[in-house]
Amino acid sequence: MNAKEGSVNLEKQALTEHLQELRSCLIVSFIAVIIGFGLSYTVIRPIGTWFFKPLTDVLPAGTTLIFTSYQEGFFFI
Repeated sequence: MNAKEGSVNLEKQALTEHLQELRSCLIVSFIAVIIGFGLSYTVIRPIGTWFFKPLTDVLPAGTTLIFTSYQEGFFFI
């Protein structure tokens, strides 16, 4: 079975064509990551509030949550 008989037909491309395709894929991926980060950053506060609501409901009045290590503060800013 040769390449023409198979279901996958691969085209031969020059190195510069491969690099152009890679560049466009990287640009689209980078834009998607930026958009995803922006959307995630806008909804982190409501998600954090909803996630910690059962804990904050049972805390004594006038107290707040504390984080005991440096990285814990970055999870729900």
